[in-house]
Amino acid sequence: MIKFEENHRPLILVTNDDGVEAGGIRALREVAREFGNVVVVAPDSAQSGMSNAITVKVPLYLKKVHSEKGLYIFKTNGTPVDCVKLSLNSLLPRTPDLVLSGVNHGSNSSSSVHYSGTLGGAREGVMNEIPSVGFSLLDYSPDADFSTAIPFIRQVIQQVIQFGLPAGTFLNVNIPKGNILKGIKVVRQARGKWVEEFVEREDPRKQKYYWLTGFFQNLEPNATDTDEYVLDQGFVSVVPCTLDITDHGAIEQLKAQSYEMSINGVV
Repeated sequence: MIKFEENHRPLILVTNDDGVEAGGIRALREVAREFGNVVVVAPDSAQSGMSNAITVKVPLYLKKVHSEKGLYIFKTNGTPVDCVKLSLNSLLPRTPDLVLSGVNHGSNSSSSVHYSGTLGGAREGVMNEIPSVGFSLLDYSPDADFSTAIPFIRQVIQQVIQFGLPAGTFLNVNIPKGNILKGIKVVRQARGKWVEEFVEREDPRKQKYYWLTGFFQNLEPNATDTDEYVLDQGFVSVVPCTLDITDHGAIEQLKAQSYEMSINGVV
């Protein structure tokens, strides 16, 4: 049973998609502890690229890894979204005040937000009306140095705790790699895509198999108000993301193009 001595402090849920032992989640949980009581629930192995995937064909297990004053750490065989769902429904003593996901080892800027398990965890938090933030460092190394990112992570958490977030909005925060960072910019998501390549190989039984590779292509390289641009300039990018993916501007256009119809005169 989770029980905190200082239960007046904010309750913060931390998850990720790189696994419970990843360096990024260790960095994030330590910053989070400055602001409240922390419960970590993370996958027992890497779950990158899972987006909002949930586990429905096998049972989920939840195991306590560690506990100390103000901190509980659990692992599960599920996805980041599973971690949040399990926490809210079967583990936490109350609804958390904040959901934090990351810090991811590698970028989640531009269109990567749609594939990211890190952002899947944050999105699940805001689906449950909890202020949520996903953090990523532009360094894919398992031994990535998160020390220069910590002041910016601290600043974002402080702002969210102090001011909250609009309903249905979560933050996608990306942090450049390197020792000299210029600050934080609130920007929009760049329009881009992954140009995918599948490397074909053959196993010892002569069965073909494929490895997904590729590269990211920024489709608006000259735009100066995007996450891709400010990251290249040495700034931390903060992109507010919304659950509502309706293209509101297209509604009247589609109506004008006679998409709507009625049966027997009934609208």
